[in-house]
Amino acid sequence: MIEVNNLTKYYGGHRAVDNISFSVKDGTVCGFCGPNGAGKSTTMNIMTGCLSATSGTVTIGGYDIFEHPIEARKLIGYLPEQPPLYLEETPREYLRFIAEAKKVPKERVADEIARVMEETQITDVAGRLIRNLSKGYKQRVGIAQTLLGSPKVIILDEPTVGLDPIQVVEIRELIKNLGRRHTVILSSHILSEVQQMCDEIIIIAKGRLIAYDTAENLEKMLQPKVTLEVQTDASLEEGKEVLSAMDGIEKAEYSQEDGLLNILITTAPEKELDVRKLLSRKFAAIDRAILKNDKVKANLEEIFIELTSSGPEDETPGDEMSEDETSEDEALKDETPEEDKEWEDVL
Repeated sequence: MIEVNNLTKYYGGHRAVDNISFSVKDGTVCGFCGPNGAGKSTTMNIMTGCLSATSGTVTIGGYDIFEHPIEARKLIGYLPEQPPLYLEETPREYLRFIAEAKKVPKERVADEIARVMEETQITDVAGRLIRNLSKGYKQRVGIAQTLLGSPKVIILDEPTVGLDPIQVVEIRELIKNLGRRHTVILSSHILSEVQQMCDEIIIIAKGRLIAYDTAENLEKMLQPKVTLEVQTDASLEEGKEVLSAMDGIEKAEYSQEDGLLNILITTAPEKELDVRKLLSRKFAAIDRAILKNDKVKANLEEIFIELTSSGPEDETPGDEMSEDETSEDEALKDETPEEDKEWEDVL
């Protein structure tokens, strides 16, 4: 559905996007991750046709976004980080305007508005001024406008930024539901969020593509060692004595809490099973119980830090001056065609 090939973007001598390539299959929810200034928003603006590229291609549903912009854009619903809402209108009025701008047939407009309001659960606030809505509802209105016309691709830039925990959970659930009917790309630097919602994850740093895989495969790739979390009713001295007599343990860290001994054990993947079996036998032999013997999974935050901190140091390509896209806004003014500005205004 989406093909990005050798995409590069310069702002003067500053390289914001550095020759990245990836593809996203139809029906996939793909997380686009990176630290602030990594190049996420620049890449998304190029993918949606709101910003030109220095070189490279972006294809949406078989249409090149630069060669066939109208056809490609018809397949896209886009929500920037700051939802482009008209605060003095109601959600119903705003969605009617967007439907007309997207050239939804007149006979379908009312049904389309009703459909997207129901899907994003904003029907109850359809008659209130947008400026009086909570941030969570404003975000829902922004997502609703992306769904008008049933585009095949939904692109969401930081869709949960600034929301309270309850609103975050609600938006996450909404995005999961969207993934059943659309190809969804969303950006975020909240990695646990991406891990919960996405089928695949793209990680970029300093404008470069660092990794693209499922969360599970990223964990495997970056976990050459296995960490076991063990809890026992043995004393510290007993625990150290048992482990000192065992093969395959590369490192052990001990802590005590509420009369129990907690041990973090590092071992090689091929020795994990043997170590876990031997632990049970050894502690049973001294009449001590194993209350926990679990493998600790690497979390996405650790993977993210390891990947994004290990890039080349000789160059410093990156994204906008800051995540609020101040420098990108200036670049858009300077080099975005009038047609693209009109599209961005509409969305």
